Amino acid sequence: MQNTTSVPEFHFIQLSEDPDLQPVLSGLFLCMYILALLGNLLIILTVSSDSHLHTPMYFFLSNLSMVDIGVISTTVPRVIVDIQTHCPVISYVSCLTQMSLLIMFACMDDMLLAVMAYDRFVAICHPLYYQVIMNPSRCCVLLLGCFLLSLVELLLHYVAVIKFSNCKDYIEISNFFCDPSEVLKLADFDTFTQNIVRYCVGALFGLLPISGIIFSYYKIVSSIMRSSSSSGKQKTFSTCGSHLSIVCLFYGTGLGVYFSSSLSHSPRNNAVASVMYTVVTPMLNPFIYSLRNKDIKTALRKVLTRVF
Repeated sequence: MQNTTSVPEFHFIQLSEDPDLQPVLSGLFLCMYILALLGNLLIILTVSSDSHLHTPMYFFLSNLSMVDIGVISTTVPRVIVDIQTHCPVISYVSCLTQMSLLIMFACMDDMLLAVMAYDRFVAICHPLYYQVIMNPSRCCVLLLGCFLLSLVELLLHYVAVIKFSNCKDYIEISNFFCDPSEVLKLADFDTFTQNIVRYCVGALFGLLPISGIIFSYYKIVSSIMRSSSSSGKQKTFSTCGSHLSIVCLFYGTGLGVYFSSSLSHSPRNNAVASVMYTVVTPMLNPFIYSLRNKDIKTALRKVLTRVF
């Protein structure tokens, strides 16, 4: 008799079937991973070592860097190993672990982006009350709130996937990691219930934060337009534009993959889009948020001078 309670294995799709491209993909992922680690670690080191950067803005930025390290470390090392071994297989427990870590870090990422937009809104639109509103206690509460909301999203996904049909020994996931939306499709629910869960979670933890970000930047732009300083306008538009580009890249690809996974007939396109928010965005964040910032560049020079 067959053992019907055997634990299944999950098989990922490959980003490319061409064997000549496998070493290229492996090297590309490794380079992006190293860049992301170095960039985010430098941000954390710079902010922690310079007392002038102990402000709410840089407090959230250093936490964003830590979360970005978590996001990219959850997926990329596993992808590199799978490419090298030509065996993109993961166990049931490992898949749920990877999914849980990704949900926690990704949700923290998008919540921190919303909190950072709110911080800039208060700093630019209400500068006289900035120190009062964004006091250390409130910053810690906002960070704790981001963490608790991440736990809530994780619990919602667990409740959804707990009814898992494990009667198969071979299950294919249409991505290169245990994407929550893909794991949700394997839950023992009808399609309508799966879509209800998907759209409710996506709206609550995706569309709601990005609405807050858009509103914050709208108020910032409106406030700057009333300013008479042309240099201030140019600097603010430049900074806001770079920040919004990261927000659009992260939310656009993340929500696109999450919402379209049940409708898309091209799993490889979804996998490529997933690279953008799990790999490219964590790699670009430290450069986008620091290269246009004089305080960060000055503090970074001091750190590098001490080291070398």
